[in-house]
Amino acid sequence: MSTPAVERDVMEYDICIVGAGPSGLACAIRLKQLKPDLNICVLEKASSIGAHSLSGAVMEPGPLDALLPGWRDSPPGICVPAKRDEFRLLTKTGGFSLPLPPQLHNHGNFIISLGLLTPILAQKAESLGVDVFPGFAGAANVFNADGSVAGVQLGDMGIEKNGEPGPNYTPGAEIRAKTTVIAEGARGSLAKQLIKRFALDAQSCPQTYGLGMKELWQLPEGRVEPGLIQHSLGWPLDSGTYGGSFIYHLDKNRAYVGFVVGLDYEDPRLTPFEAFQQFKHHPKVKPLLEGGEILASGARTIASGGWQSIPRLEMPGAMIVGDSGSGLNLPKIKGIHQAIRSGMLAAEHLAEVGSPAGFDARWRASPGGQELKSVRNFKPAFKKGMWIGMANSALEVITGGRTPWTLKNRVPDFARLKQDAEYHSPDREWVDRTLPPRDRLASVFFASTTHDENQPAHLKVADTSICATKCATEFGNPCTRFCPANVYEMVDNGQGGKRLQINAANCVHCKACDIKDPYEIINWTTPEGGSGPNYQSL
Repeated sequence: MSTPAVERDVMEYDICIVGAGPSGLACAIRLKQLKPDLNICVLEKASSIGAHSLSGAVMEPGPLDALLPGWRDSPPGICVPAKRDEFRLLTKTGGFSLPLPPQLHNHGNFIISLGLLTPILAQKAESLGVDVFPGFAGAANVFNADGSVAGVQLGDMGIEKNGEPGPNYTPGAEIRAKTTVIAEGARGSLAKQLIKRFALDAQSCPQTYGLGMKELWQLPEGRVEPGLIQHSLGWPLDSGTYGGSFIYHLDKNRAYVGFVVGLDYEDPRLTPFEAFQQFKHHPKVKPLLEGGEILASGARTIASGGWQSIPRLEMPGAMIVGDSGSGLNLPKIKGIHQAIRSGMLAAEHLAEVGSPAGFDARWRASPGGQELKSVRNFKPAFKKGMWIGMANSALEVITGGRTPWTLKNRVPDFARLKQDAEYHSPDREWVDRTLPPRDRLASVFFASTTHDENQPAHLKVADTSICATKCATEFGNPCTRFCPANVYEMVDNGQGGKRLQINAANCVHCKACDIKDPYEIINWTTPEGGSGPNYQSL
C-alpha cells in the first residue's frame, strides 16, 4: 500500500506495542506499573478497541486478578461465572456424555466477551499514560542499519485501487522505538515477516491452526442456564477431522454458540462454515436456538500448535507475545489468561533487563510456558484421527503430561490438504438448514465488517492464473470453501473460462486463507486502519 520516496512523519517511543488485545494491553499496563516514566504506545488496526477481539471466551481469572486486582468490581458487560460443564460426543441423531477432562473443569472461571474486556484494559493503560491509537494498522516492520528492529510503519491512507495516491492520501508515519512488542494475535502479518527474516522458527515445528466461528444469540425466555458450559466433538465432522463445538450460556437469555475446525484437515471439499451451521441443526442443539435470533457473528483463526510450535520469541529490538507466539492451551480451550501472562512477563523482563534478550527462555521456564509444555502431546495425536487422539489424551491425563516423549507437528496445515483425485470425501449426512444465517454473506452482515471499496484489496494473490488452472484441477479451488466470509469466488471470465474474484470488502480478518492456501500464494496484509469487522459483544 505504500508509495516509494514518501517523506513520513516519525514518532519516537521507548516501547511500541502492536496489537491492543489482552497480551499487548497487559504488557503496556504492567510496564507503566513498573516504570511510570517509560514512553509507550499501543497500535490497534481496528476502528475501536475490541472491534477485532474474538475469543470463545471462558477465562481463567488469575492473571487478570494479578494485573488489575479490582477488575471484578467493574467487570465487562458480559461476565458470567461458570457454573456447570458438559462434554458430549455427537452422532447425527444423538450422542452421549463423555467423562469431563480435567482441563475442562471451569469452576472459578468466567464466560466473558473479549471485545468488552479489552476496552477496559485500554482505559486502564491510558489512565497510566500509555498512548493507545485505534485505527492505525502496523503495515511493515522498520529496521536499523545493523538489521535490528527499529519500529513499525503505519499503513498509508487514501491509496486508490490502481495503487496511486487519492485526493485524501496520507502517508503512514514511522513509529520508532527502542523495543517493539508484537502482540497481533494468531498469524499476525508483522510477526509472520519477522519470523521469516530472523528464522525464529528454525528450531520449532510448523505452527498449526484452527478456524473458530462464533455467534451471539438472543433466545426465548427459559432456555438458557446462565453459567452452563457445553463442549462437544464428533458430528458433523468425520473422525479424521479435528474440531468441536461450544455453547456458553450467558445472562439475559443470551448464549454464545461456536465451532472450531482444525486447519490441518485433509478434505479439499470441506466447508468449515457449513459444518458449523450443520452443528446448529443437531437434535440436541436446534431446540435451544429455534425461535431465537443472531445478534453478532465472527470468525478468527487460533494458533493451536502449542509448545512444539513456539517460535523464538526474541530478536534484536523486538519480542513476540501472546497468540502471535503460540500461547493457547488447546486442551483447556483457553488463551486469554496465557496472553495476559505473556504480556505481563514481557513487561517485567523489559523493566528488569531493558532489552528483549533472554525473554524466550524466561517465557518457556515460566508458569505459562510450563503449562504449555505439560499439554504438548494432546493436539499432535489428533492428526491420526479422533479415536487415537482421545486415547492419547487419556494417557496424558493419567501421566499428568509427564510422558517422556514430545510428539511433533511435522507438516504445515497447507500441505496436509489432499488433492481432489486422491481423497474420497465422506458422506457427512448433512441435513436441511432452517436456522439463520442463510449463507456466508448473511453471516458477514452480522460481523458488521466494512472496507472502503475504493482501497486496494488487502488480500494479495501472487499468481491468479494458478487459481483458474492448476488449483481448479488439483484441489477444486478450496479458497472458495475454507473462507467463512465468501471472499474468494471463481466467476465467468467472459471467455468461456473462470477467473478469481476477490470480495475483499467481506473479509473478517480471520486469516484462514493465509494459512490454508495449498500453494501459499495468498498473502493477508493489513487494509487501511479502521477497516474490518466490528464485533459486538463477541
